[in-house]
Amino acid sequence: MSDFFIHLLRGLAYILPAYIANSSPVIVGGGKPLDLGKNFIDGRRIFGDNKTIRGLVGGIFFGTLCGFLLPFIFPPLGIPKLIFLQSIFLAFLLSVGTHIGDLLGSFIKRRLNLKPGAPAPILDQIGFIVFAILLAYPFYPLIQVSEIVIVIILTLIVHPLSNVIAYILGLKDKPW
Repeated sequence: MSDFFIHLLRGLAYILPAYIANSSPVIVGGGKPLDLGKNFIDGRRIFGDNKTIRGLVGGIFFGTLCGFLLPFIFPPLGIPKLIFLQSIFLAFLLSVGTHIGDLLGSFIKRRLNLKPGAPAPILDQIGFIVFAILLAYPFYPLIQVSEIVIVIILTLIVHPLSNVIAYILGLKDKPW
């Protein structure tokens, strides 16, 4: 196996809980909006109707649940083995960071007067991954910085593609 492929797999294994946390709300979301329909001081919604309590809780839950897999995935890739509590905590940090980044993106989009669901290239694609890494990596610096860069670049490609697939499957209203 090539070095690049190993680094790609290591980055994906590390960031897997963030990917799960980011995609879960599409399936488990809906219901009451997280901002409860309230407006910010500028008169615009804080996050909008697409950011729901159920989506946030479900995303963090399923992303954290993914932590049970990490002790089995990490060692074959040369990532230090974590005990279950550590891998659950890593997955939790990645999941919470994912939603912080996603909510910040929605907040910024509302300030820019973009409608919920409107595309915001770069902000939509990597905001969640950057905040996931910022929150988790200081506690668990288990992969190399080059592997983080690979994951960010890959996310710029995979995120739009996964949105199109979710749209085709009827899980999303818009293909972005």
